[in-house]
Amino acid sequence: MAITADDVSLEDIIPISLDFAVVEGELLSYFYFQTEELELRLPFGSHTRLFLSEVNRAWSGRSALGDEKKEGPFENESVISTLLLFSQSIFSREDRHDLVRSSSHTPSNKAQILAMPQFGLRDNLIRCELLKNEDLYTYPEDFSFFLGTYNVNGQTPKESLHPWLSCTLNPPDMYCIGFQELDLSKEAFFFNDTPKELEWTKAVSEALHPDAKYALVKLVRLVGIMLIFYVKKEHAEFISDVEAETVGTGIMGRMGNKGAVAVRFRFHNSDICVVNSHLAAHIEEYERRNQDYKEICSRLQFRQLDPSQPPLTIMKHDVILWIGDLNYRISELDVSNVKELIGKKDFETLYSYDQLKRQINEEAVFVGFVEGDIAFQPTYKYDTGSDKWDTSEKCRVPAWCDRILWRGKNIVQQHYQSHMALKTSDHKPVSSLIKRVNPEAYKKTFEEIVRNIDKMENECIPSVTLSKREFHFKDVKYMQHHAQTLSLFNDGQVPCQFEFIQKPNEPTYCKPWLTANPPKGFIAQGGSVDIELEVFVNRSTAPELNSGKEQIEDILVLHLERGKDYFISVIGNYLPSCYGSSIHSLCQLREPIQDMSQETLREANMSGDENAVNTEKPLDIPKELWMMVDHLFRNALKQEDIFQQPGLRSEFAEIRDCLDTGIPDSLPGSNHSVAEALLLFLDALPEPVVPYSFYQQCLEICSNASQCEKVISMLPQCHKNVFNYLAAFLRELLKNSASNRLDVNILATIFASLLLRSPTKQDLAEKRKTQEFFQHFLAQGSS
Repeated sequence: MAITADDVSLEDIIPISLDFAVVEGELLSYFYFQTEELELRLPFGSHTRLFLSEVNRAWSGRSALGDEKKEGPFENESVISTLLLFSQSIFSREDRHDLVRSSSHTPSNKAQILAMPQFGLRDNLIRCELLKNEDLYTYPEDFSFFLGTYNVNGQTPKESLHPWLSCTLNPPDMYCIGFQELDLSKEAFFFNDTPKELEWTKAVSEALHPDAKYALVKLVRLVGIMLIFYVKKEHAEFISDVEAETVGTGIMGRMGNKGAVAVRFRFHNSDICVVNSHLAAHIEEYERRNQDYKEICSRLQFRQLDPSQPPLTIMKHDVILWIGDLNYRISELDVSNVKELIGKKDFETLYSYDQLKRQINEEAVFVGFVEGDIAFQPTYKYDTGSDKWDTSEKCRVPAWCDRILWRGKNIVQQHYQSHMALKTSDHKPVSSLIKRVNPEAYKKTFEEIVRNIDKMENECIPSVTLSKREFHFKDVKYMQHHAQTLSLFNDGQVPCQFEFIQKPNEPTYCKPWLTANPPKGFIAQGGSVDIELEVFVNRSTAPELNSGKEQIEDILVLHLERGKDYFISVIGNYLPSCYGSSIHSLCQLREPIQDMSQETLREANMSGDENAVNTEKPLDIPKELWMMVDHLFRNALKQEDIFQQPGLRSEFAEIRDCLDTGIPDSLPGSNHSVAEALLLFLDALPEPVVPYSFYQQCLEICSNASQCEKVISMLPQCHKNVFNYLAAFLRELLKNSASNRLDVNILATIFASLLLRSPTKQDLAEKRKTQEFFQHFLAQGSS
């Protein structure tokens, strides 16, 4: 799976000449792109549309050139539009001018109309009125969704999935199948590559209901979390706007061993989002699970057809179907009490101790979601290959880890059950109902709306009232989200369209630490909209703020189409942090960074030892780094899964404040939170431990241990001290690998990417070389 541009390479170049053609293949699940020399399978989604639009643009230019020269059979051929719809017929060379057809407002393509790029105020007026009058041209129609979730514990398929996927009498209209822990190998974890994707996909396709034919619409995977979306072939033409995204919530909020994958699509007149997630483990970590859920909701975003529109979040869909190993456990009961209630089939009493139920009741997670009644025994944890509860030394308390929830209207659950016939884990399907367009009523409503807008257009100049024009953000901290609400009220006589626009000579509408959400939008007459002004300082913006070169200060320009501009002031104060400060400057500071004056910090950030803020000898290493490593050395050498299990965001905030203020004297939080805080510290360094100027040399001599040591000996003194200090600490960790489950490969993978960062994008070959370089310093006996 290609995640970044670094993961792909150029294989061939196909000239787009006058005899070029694009032909759609027969499979409904893919758009086939064919020439005499090439056949590509492109999945549904905006990525494909953007690619094909570029192909079309290139061909259009070549075709136009051919027209000018009056060569070939193209003399009467018009330039091709760049709008792409993937629901097209098979194209031949003779009717190439129909390769891309512009959309007309007919009942058959209503789903595309509401999702097409909308650039003008008039288009948005029509869209808004259509949505307001939706009840006039829609009616509910039954469609069944089979939702399944299965934590396969790294196993390969050993039995047919038919008892699970074909358990319904009638074939479902759609399948959304989620897997977790597809592959537990280190290769899958670090490189997101696994042969088990194909094995489980094949097992699923062979077990779908035999009384219907299905097309694969989308498959998306993040390490071991996979979601597969199938639809009956007769419904495929009504599926549009398919997008898939992933988000990792593992260590540093990036690793994909925990997190979610999701698919969103439009079916008839409904926007639907399906999420498959694997949340944090361990019975006591319910707060970490809550945090994972919130991060998935905020960070998982889908790009829209119109690239100028803000991305869609999970909650901006008509229907949300959430499946997965949510990992919530049963609290306050020991294993014998739980098994006794299961034996009595007293699931109602047992459910009252369920962590997810309690967290939902407290509105900590899944607000507005519904879960069906649970009338089956817990799905975790059994001995593999049997129906026996866990007989291992840990003897896990049974729990309903695997869950299915939904949010939206017109959804009725037909069954919710586990499948004991499958021996690794048990999972539950759900069926629901969604809306479908009434074509004739839609056409009538659309025409009426257009007539009314024709009368109203250009009658009045739009205007809005702003709730306030000055915003002050006090005591902004590193990686701490701050938000205030700007309310806009449309007090004019017509609907209006707003957008934050760039100021002269500036690349974006705001500073990089500021975001307006949404940055553009539409307000009906008499309506209002709330815009969140969000301030968030990360590793890219912290260095300038720490040094005082940048301030929390910006002016936003809010523009109304056909109206005037409004100016909004954003000011605040940033509390300097060791996060985003350089190793050199931190070694100059003997006191906590927030006890220092701005002038002192400015001097400390000047390069070169001659610019040190005082005549005292600088610290060998930053005191903040020493505090974290010393804490871990004294408390976490034998901590299981150290540097692999994330901490809590709330505890990271406490650790950051302790490092920046010196209060309290010792670090708060769990060992996992301190470990993650250390990784985040290294990640935020403006100049990495091995400075950028040494990076290429490290790659070239990565296989030679003595040469590697020689390079480190040439580093600036404070950087060399930090490198050797961290390597010595990690070697101590490896001495306790029997307890903490670490090995050289894991530590090299995690730390090499932080200590040897590339000044540009880093490809996979470079990543492996940095790991090879750092492994020399993890061997016992290294100096």
